[in-house]
Amino acid sequence: MLKNGVARFARSARPFGKPVSKAWQPKAFAPAISQRFASTDSAKDGKVHQVIGAVVDVKFGSEQLPPILNALETTNGGQKLVLEVAQHLGENVVRCIAMDGTEGLVRGQTATDSGSPIMIPVGPGTLGRIINVTGDPIDERGPIKHEKKLPIHQEAPSFVDQSTSAEVLVTGIKVVDLLAPYARGGKIGLFGGAGVGKTVFIQELIVFTGIEGKLVELKDTIASFKRIMDGEGDDLPEGAFYMVGNFEEAQEKGKKILADLEKS
Repeated sequence: MLKNGVARFARSARPFGKPVSKAWQPKAFAPAISQRFASTDSAKDGKVHQVIGAVVDVKFGSEQLPPILNALETTNGGQKLVLEVAQHLGENVVRCIAMDGTEGLVRGQTATDSGSPIMIPVGPGTLGRIINVTGDPIDERGPIKHEKKLPIHQEAPSFVDQSTSAEVLVTGIKVVDLLAPYARGGKIGLFGGAGVGKTVFIQELIVFTGIEGKLVELKDTIASFKRIMDGEGDDLPEGAFYMVGNFEEAQEKGKKILADLEKS
């Protein structure tokens, strides 16, 4: 009986060296994956597939998808909305991060691949200007004069390209330049508790180092308050009514406390 069982097993068994079933070949899927991450030669249009807050899914009609970190452009309320590709979900759908609010964005809107990452202007014309993440000026001072644009995502410079000379970064803040000077091109840690002014310090440092000799003057702050409070009657700015309302509320509370004290 044992011999018969061994004989049947030997006849049913396949010879060694031959696979029982066809093995999975990754080469068959390699072209599709390479196409998904290949750069697009021309702008392709997709449709907004899903909107979840700042996350927007865009579906394309072919497997030639925009690569990761590419910028897609659509419109929302008549304004340009930039989407940055963050993930490929499959079925020709890419997941993007919106660079602005998505209120009012609906499914089916066209999103065009720009063919490159988000580009921002660079050069001396950007000094002293305030721009958003997409490179558009938000300081109400008109367009920025620039000669070229660079992507916001770039490889870090190699050590060969970096300067080895030691130079002090003049911040314009006397206590820093005297007691703890910063090295230009170096790294330094800034530690402090909550509310001690770390962010304000960094803002001041950016202003001083970006525009040499520029001082933050008190008259600018005073002028901003003048713009809020300047006006009479119906011409008062909206912010002034809020401030007057707060003053009147405090005054009424003070009178009530005095009246209660007089009664007691």
